Amino acid sequence: MSAPDLIRIVSRDSPMALAQVERVRNELAVLHPATVTEVVPVRTTGDRWMGDLSQVEGKGAFTKEVDAALLAGEADLAVHCVKDIPADRPLPSGTVFAAFLKRDDIRDALVHPGGLTLDQLPDGARIGTSSVRRVAQLAASHPHLECVPFRGNANRRLAKLAAGEVDALLLAVAGLHRIDRPDVVTEILSPEAMCPPIGAGVLALQCREDDATTIDAVAALNHPGTFREITAERMFLHVLQGHCNSPIAGYATAHRNGDLSLRACVFTPDGKTVLNAHEWAGPLDPATLGTSVAVALLRQGARELIDSISH
Repeated sequence: MSAPDLIRIVSRDSPMALAQVERVRNELAVLHPATVTEVVPVRTTGDRWMGDLSQVEGKGAFTKEVDAALLAGEADLAVHCVKDIPADRPLPSGTVFAAFLKRDDIRDALVHPGGLTLDQLPDGARIGTSSVRRVAQLAASHPHLECVPFRGNANRRLAKLAAGEVDALLLAVAGLHRIDRPDVVTEILSPEAMCPPIGAGVLALQCREDDATTIDAVAALNHPGTFREITAERMFLHVLQGHCNSPIAGYATAHRNGDLSLRACVFTPDGKTVLNAHEWAGPLDPATLGTSVAVALLRQGARELIDSISH
């Protein structure tokens, strides 16, 4: 099937999201040099609202308007961060994932103007983050630090840090690279020290399911190992049925020998209870692995823990 003459790509209008679109455009240009790509930026609810996301439907706050533009025919391809796409519900009717790009770094980074590491921060140091996942893990590992609610795109958060509104930030390593700011990283935290969100470091390409031409044109961008990891992770999250205030973390790893592993955690917001599960599977059926890890956490009481958290 021949590639289309034009592919219109819809995305959030933040600097990081637009940088992600440029990656997709560059990779498509290599595959289909004759295809022209256009960017359709939209402002999402999550980008407009700087308060608690649970007050604006939480899940889907960064995807709803992008999905609407795709379904309305205003664009042919949507680029999403997988971590922003709700996994407890199906994709919007009429759309499908066409590809998952090769995964970037899944780790979190500490940004401190004075170059201190997380362990060197003094009592009462203010850490800017609105991630319930990060807040819970910091409460467990560094209870002497204070988490300050901090919304906005990465550039805006860095500006607020420079203005002294907080003492340090936690940001995704991949995101800092996407906006060309790896220079601000003070310390990269291992996944064991700060377990990442489901879907960390992965861009998803979404199309209308009846647009076979665009689906075929972008299919070659799909990375098989990343596809298996995300299938396991999203099935895990689907079975767990968390809400936007649920501190849930986890990541799958496709190993060179064909095996797949999935490590996941569920926390109470204060970090005092941590449920862990880590399982391995052979080269087949990542969805079964995701289900198995979720069931292991449910047997430890994850359902009661999640339901006890207000949202």
